[in-house]
Amino acid sequence: MATIDIYTKGYCPFCVRAKHLLDKLDVDYNEIAIDGNSELRQTMIEIAGGHTVPQIIINNQPIGGCDDLYALHAAGKLEPMLEQS
Repeated sequence: MATIDIYTKGYCPFCVRAKHLLDKLDVDYNEIAIDGNSELRQTMIEIAGGHTVPQIIINNQPIGGCDDLYALHAAGKLEPMLEQS
């Protein structure tokens, strides 16, 4: 099974949407809340390359945010990624 990290903030509707899709697909993920933590935010930027949340990393590969996650799903590319370990 894939390793999934998702950087989030509590008040972010896009974070909620991304987590909803992952929950719907019944996959485990590691949520990293960066609310008020500038060090975690900087780590997110260094790892994922993005400044906004959510930032999603699957198997150590940054895939972007919520829209990117849904685009991968719509293209049929997300599930194969989730099956890799």
